[in-house]
Amino acid sequence: MSAMTNPSSAFRITLWTGWALLSAIGLAFARWKGIPNWAALPSLAAFLIVYPFYLLPAFPRIRERFAGPRLPVVLVACAVLPYLACCAGAIPFQFSALLKLVALALAMGLWYRVFPKAPLADVAFFVFVVAVKLGRFRDSIYQTPYKGVEIAILGDLALFLIAVLVLMLERGIRETGYGFLPTRRDWRIGARHYLYFLPFGIALGYLLKAGRLVAPTDPLKLLGYFLGYLFGLTLAEEFIFRGVLQQWIENWTWSRRAALILTSILFGAVHLWFRHQFPNWRWWIIAGTLGWFCGRARNQAGSIRAAMVTHTLVITTWRAFLV
Repeated sequence: MSAMTNPSSAFRITLWTGWALLSAIGLAFARWKGIPNWAALPSLAAFLIVYPFYLLPAFPRIRERFAGPRLPVVLVACAVLPYLACCAGAIPFQFSALLKLVALALAMGLWYRVFPKAPLADVAFFVFVVAVKLGRFRDSIYQTPYKGVEIAILGDLALFLIAVLVLMLERGIRETGYGFLPTRRDWRIGARHYLYFLPFGIALGYLLKAGRLVAPTDPLKLLGYFLGYLFGLTLAEEFIFRGVLQQWIENWTWSRRAALILTSILFGAVHLWFRHQFPNWRWWIIAGTLGWFCGRARNQAGSIRAAMVTHTLVITTWRAFLV
């Protein structure tokens, strides 16, 4: 059996390669920005610690080993260990913050052991995750230790990874094409729906005055945005909305069309808080429209990775030409 067909070998190769790249990029970024070691090294260590948890959902045979009684322990470790690494010099240790992280991990990890696997519990779980995200729970845990060191994303990563593992290992949702590398078919379908969205997005942006044109962003910086969105933001949002919520609504309504429309409306609704301008009706409309095209891409490809492509291309274009 080759290394790439052996899940353990593939996981180890991906893990060590990622650690090497993250270390090189992190150290180069710190030197470029003049970030002192006391802030850079603990923060980098935290991201290296969270990386194996980030990989876990994409390797089904590996993640299944942590189902059952082990799962709550894994979830607590996912939330707590990066925080403790940051406390090694970047931020001060707060016992209250540690308790919040443990409570979050256990509340989500034990959710489907306390509540039945039923629509009402599913809706409550979704609302809980969104409320934690919109309530900026992370800001009470992670303070920026030095300008340019944005470690608050560790809180978002913990919330997302805990939700993914609970939904996969406890709730038992169907596979949604979760993964990091879109296939050629995913790229084709995702890019096609990106092009379909563009005239609607441009028209809505102009009519709603949702942004203003700026000079094109530096290509290297734009590539960083693209990769960051593809492997971070859009993976998270497409899994939650198109992979889980749209699937649930299809099951509840027996209608793929109704699920597409309702999920798009809800996806737009979470953007009412966009840019801290509540209620931001402009972005509800724009994001809801984008959600419809992402949902169609998911339906056609049978995978959230096509929706990830559409979503990533749209927001990268926005970052390139608008502010």
